[in-house]
Amino acid sequence: MRSSIVSAAVRAAPRGPATLPFRSSGHAVPRLGRAQTKVRFASDAAGGELKKTPLYELHVAKGGKMVPFAGHSMPVQYAGASLAESHHFTRKHGSLFDVSHMVQHIFKGKDAAAFLERVTPSAWSTMGGMQSKLTTFLWPETGGIVDDSVVTRIGEDEYYVVTNGACLDKDTKYLDEELGKFGGGVEWTRLDGSGLVALQGPQAAEVLSEVLASDVDLDGLYFGNAVWAKLKLADGSETHPVLVSRGGYTGEDGFELSFNGKLYPALETTTPAVEALLEAAGPARLQLAGLGARDSLRLEAGMCLYGHDLDDTTTPVEAGLSWIIPQDRRKSGGFHGADVIAAQLTPKSKGGRGVERRRVGLVVEGAPAREGAEVHKDGQKVGTITSGVPSPTLGKNIAMGYVKDGLHKAGTELDVVVRGRQRKAVVTKMPFTPTRYHKSEA
Repeated sequence: MRSSIVSAAVRAAPRGPATLPFRSSGHAVPRLGRAQTKVRFASDAAGGELKKTPLYELHVAKGGKMVPFAGHSMPVQYAGASLAESHHFTRKHGSLFDVSHMVQHIFKGKDAAAFLERVTPSAWSTMGGMQSKLTTFLWPETGGIVDDSVVTRIGEDEYYVVTNGACLDKDTKYLDEELGKFGGGVEWTRLDGSGLVALQGPQAAEVLSEVLASDVDLDGLYFGNAVWAKLKLADGSETHPVLVSRGGYTGEDGFELSFNGKLYPALETTTPAVEALLEAAGPARLQLAGLGARDSLRLEAGMCLYGHDLDDTTTPVEAGLSWIIPQDRRKSGGFHGADVIAAQLTPKSKGGRGVERRRVGLVVEGAPAREGAEVHKDGQKVGTITSGVPSPTLGKNIAMGYVKDGLHKAGTELDVVVRGRQRKAVVTKMPFTPTRYHKSEA
């Protein structure tokens, strides 16, 4: 029988930033009545057949336990290491995660920034080059979250966007319709079957430095920045320039490595590059890790999982993501759901609409609380758990969920119904464990 952590991990859809431009193997899709807008995307697997990432054969060879996930066959863990062991190894050393199931896009053209500023609450026209940040795509009228995403500005009028694999069909339909309504000078390319790897942990920078074939100042490459670089392979050859972006989904220092480029099709370099990293580091510093450890790591880091902690009915304010909306956009609006979100940004105590519920972290006594568990106060339901796992780092049961506004302050005592019994729970600030991103001290 699979452990509860494994079950949660199989349901999850881990995310992490990724940023780079490259060509699509997809085909052009003509649209009528769309001024200067082009849409391209590769066909999905027919008949629901599971897709394989460029690292599939390596996963199998290394003892990966493969499970269906976001339309792909993905490793949930590897032979010889429990989920907790992989989790601890990431926190102490370094792990490699295959995140090639994520959906990658390019938005390019004179109106690309304007389009993104219509469908997200973030500012893109003033964003610096080779910088990335988290945002959310929003529904018109309601301001509900269609999907969360990381966007990187890779050129004057070019943006690289990564969305959740589990939202592929919904996001494609949404973006296609929104581009049709927008009608500006935007070329959208969806890139399928691409290689994307997350190198995470306190030894990530040390390991990466040993395989870099380009002169890169990793110490000066801070969280949210990206750079093009070549990697040395085991046979002495070099990869094409790949995009190395500093960030991740574990709360640790790390990098996202995208094995594609503007000029070269590069899927064939993903596995050799991963093998070079593993060989250079050795098993004492770097190991492969799967979806199970990724889920517990991201929850300890207080990071949301779309389809669980975020959904179409949740606004950024309810989700505790107001920080993604800069002050100028709060004032100017112009993005989907701006009126609803602007009203929510001002709490009821200050004359605004505020929100009825808020995302919180909880430490739960006894058995772990899982998604769907009710949160009570004085015997009355006041919220719902959206994610929960035993924390390997803390040795406690942690959870994330939504509770009524006013009950969201740290230290608030609540109850969570687990297996028919009320368990004590305390609202706790997130992240549950300190993050260790490489940020500038300036």
